[in-house]
Amino acid sequence: MKATPTQIPDVLVIEPKVFGDARGFFFESFNGKAFDDAVGRHVEFVQDNHSRSSKGVLRGLHYQVQQPQGKLVRVTRGAVFDVAVDIRKSSPTFGQWVGVELTEDNHKQLWVPPGLAHGFVVLSETADFLYKTTDYYAPAFERSILWNDADIGIQWPEIGMEPKLSAKDKQAACLYEADPVE
Repeated sequence: MKATPTQIPDVLVIEPKVFGDARGFFFESFNGKAFDDAVGRHVEFVQDNHSRSSKGVLRGLHYQVQQPQGKLVRVTRGAVFDVAVDIRKSSPTFGQWVGVELTEDNHKQLWVPPGLAHGFVVLSETADFLYKTTDYYAPAFERSILWNDADIGIQWPEIGMEPKLSAKDKQAACLYEADPVE
């Protein structure tokens, strides 16, 4: 496994070793020891999630004010542009974002540590998005930050349509009005 820090050093692009031939491919999608070595500490995952979305669906930017979730995310079908935003008030990278294209072909994963907001937009006709979390989903503590907040300035890729948002994500707060994460 190769782990590459991003502009937000805690956020890592994880690239597994992929073994392929005419029959297809094989790779370890997760190895606890290798992952812990990559992030420099023990990380325990408690929940696996799987979502399927159609082209143009934009999910996020989500976070939890209590029980913050670290997320290890990947795509098994299709392609997404995946984004992490540092919303930790005490962080030197507060308000900064990183984005990575995750596809079924590049096998890349993104480690989004607790305390960051996370979201993605689907680039392909459909996408299956899988992620492991370090804490349980807690709807009472979930919050959203507006996907196109000018103070963050995420450069979302052109998808040829308006993003499809949930009602909750349409009502999301701007970064400086959002409930803080310490």
